[in-house]
Amino acid sequence: MWSRIAKYFANYPARAKVAKLLFERGFQVKPPYKVVSGEIEIPHTQIAREAGVDRRVVRETVEMILSNEELKKIFENLRQVCLLSDAARYLGMDTIIVVPVDARKPGIVSAIASKIAEHGLSIRQMFAEDPESVEEPKLIIVIDGKTPPALLNELRKIPDIKRVIIQ
Repeated sequence: MWSRIAKYFANYPARAKVAKLLFERGFQVKPPYKVVSGEIEIPHTQIAREAGVDRRVVRETVEMILSNEELKKIFENLRQVCLLSDAARYLGMDTIIVVPVDARKPGIVSAIASKIAEHGLSIRQMFAEDPESVEEPKLIIVIDGKTPPALLNELRKIPDIKRVIIQ
């Protein structure tokens, strides 16, 4: 995914940092030169500080995105989501973090979901990190209730799983 975007910023490393930050956070780019989350506008200075660049680089990045049809379509349609993993325990839920051997291999999510269902648990949320964007991508699963130890053992036995962590 990221490689499709990164090619446009190959000669602009500072802009690439800004674009990657916008992409990873799900911030939208809207004319004229706005960065938003829903209808909330995010100041370029805040983005620049986070990315470690000058605020002018943020504007240049937004201009570049808006002037390229492919980038514009992507960045106009990003959306942030509410990830429950860190708050799950306060809501009476558990978070299971699974690190696969190869996140690109098909069937991992299906195998995990089947094991969870076999234990009569409901998946409230599942989030897979992009293997192109993250060095060690994880599958983050929020389930209703507590995770039985037997389920953890079964997940660890799935051949394509490197590590299973309960939060």
